[in-house]
Amino acid sequence: MHRYKGHAVRKNVAKAHGTAAKDLTRNDPWLAVFEAASANRDVEASEIVPYWVYQVEGGAKIQRIVPTLPLSQDLDRMIALQNSLAIYRMVFGQPRQDDLLEYLQKKMPTEKITEALDNLRVDLTPPAPGIPDVVS
Repeated sequence: MHRYKGHAVRKNVAKAHGTAAKDLTRNDPWLAVFEAASANRDVEASEIVPYWVYQVEGGAKIQRIVPTLPLSQDLDRMIALQNSLAIYRMVFGQPRQDDLLEYLQKKMPTEKITEALDNLRVDLTPPAPGIPDVVS
């Protein structure tokens, strides 16, 4: 799960812009590092970058590790939870693509998946700075 300035995000921002932390005029080195990352983001990127998501080549990634005991119902419960999570994220417009596609492939024919996603998608991404918000 991505969190505001989460551990993986901070590691990746520091890997890419760690030299900005040497700015001795700042009391908070993280402020300088995130400002540098924000200044260098793609023009079309939303404000989610770099505060929520920041990927770099060979950088940190969030891993989902679920320990399960042999002969327990944990695996079945985990699958049910993943399905519920995929639907929850889809409703709020922030699906994790792998989970969502796996769930949809189990529930509907492949040719219907694209149509369903186009009809159900809600984009909650904030507009990129300098790009006017268009309401249609």
